[in-house]
Amino acid sequence: MSNLEAPSPTPAANAPEEPRQRLLMASLQLFAQQGYSKTSTRELAEAAHVNVAAISYYFGDKAGLYRAVTLELLGCAPEEDLARYSDPGLSLPDALHGFYAGFLEPLMRGDMVRLCMKLHFREMLEPTGLWPYDATQGIKPLHDGLVAVLCRHLGLPLAGSAADADVQRLAISLAGLGLHLHVGYDMSEAIAPGLMAGPEQIEQWSERLVMFGLAMVQAEARRRGLTLTTSPAA
Repeated sequence: MSNLEAPSPTPAANAPEEPRQRLLMASLQLFAQQGYSKTSTRELAEAAHVNVAAISYYFGDKAGLYRAVTLELLGCAPEEDLARYSDPGLSLPDALHGFYAGFLEPLMRGDMVRLCMKLHFREMLEPTGLWPYDATQGIKPLHDGLVAVLCRHLGLPLAGSAADADVQRLAISLAGLGLHLHVGYDMSEAIAPGLMAGPEQIEQWSERLVMFGLAMVQAEARRRGLTLTTSPAA
């Protein structure tokens, strides 16, 4: 999630963007905001200031343009995000801090990276089948890693990769706090502007998400009658 990068600038940094690059950037914004099915080729061409025929010339069709956006502008390295929070030597607060860092860091890296994340999550929620994304290789390892963290601190057994349904629900709920910052970004800005404006605000989110996440885990521990261990594993 967190390794998304803007394309490297060309040597002629001040030159106008080529039509192909304009199409990629305009498509990223429209696909992220509206989704694939609700975005027309005419809209894409108008936003990029090119002729509709340019889509066919550079990408074959709208589906080819979408694949190019996802493959060229989106990047995912689940193992990097997993390493932030899966170490048994981390306390539960530190593990949650690492978990939410994968959601928060892209918000500090500009609109393009934020849009990449938004499109990434939109594809998860509304799969087009056009992006060669395999949830079992991308999201599931991150989910399983969080489940393992929760079982460890709740003192619950983890047989293989299995855990009971309520631990799965808890992991999904914890992830939902970070996910909403991206899929609900525009709505959040409309109802509470400025909450993600700059590093100081993002740092506040980091502290609060850890606090909220701990409260959720503690509530599950109480429901089960368990003693939550927040310190690192022995």
